[in-house]
Amino acid sequence: MSCTCHPSDSICPDTGSGVVQVETKAQLMQCFEIRRQVFIEEQNIPEAEEWDDKDLLAQHFLAFDLGVAVGTARAYGNGPEMRIGRIAVLPVARGTGLGRKLVEEALSYGAAGPFETAALDAQLYALPFYTRLGFVAEGGDFDDGSGILHRRMTRPFP
Repeated sequence: MSCTCHPSDSICPDTGSGVVQVETKAQLMQCFEIRRQVFIEEQNIPEAEEWDDKDLLAQHFLAFDLGVAVGTARAYGNGPEMRIGRIAVLPVARGTGLGRKLVEEALSYGAAGPFETAALDAQLYALPFYTRLGFVAEGGDFDDGSGILHRRMTRPFP
C-alpha cells in the first residue's frame, strides 16, 4: 500500500503511515503485541484461542501511524481460498483508515497468488466495514471459540 504522494513507498516518509508486509522477527513480535492488546486484553479472548499454528504459515502485515506500529492482519492459503484474519487496530488508530489499508494489502497479496476467493470470519459489529470492502456475508452466526459471535464473509478475486 502506498501513499499518493510517494507511490513507490510502503510507508509515507512524510507521515510515517502505511502498511508493510512483515519481514523480520521484530516486526512479527509487534504484530503479536498488538493482537495481545486488542484481542486478549481489550476483548477478553482466552489466550489459548488467540495463538495457533496458522501464525507460522501466514504472511503478516503491520500498519504504522506516525512511525508507530498500530495495526496488524495475517493471510494464508487454504486451497483455492485465501484466509484473512487476526485484523486488529489499536484504539488510538481506529477510524484512520489503517484497518481498510490492512485488508487491502492482504487482498493485494492474495491477488498475486492462485486464489479464487478471499474469506474471513468477521465479528458481527464489523460486518458493515467488510461489506464496504466487497465482502459478502454467508451463513449464520457462530462462536469461533473466542466467546464472540462471527459470520463468514467472502469475496472473489478479480
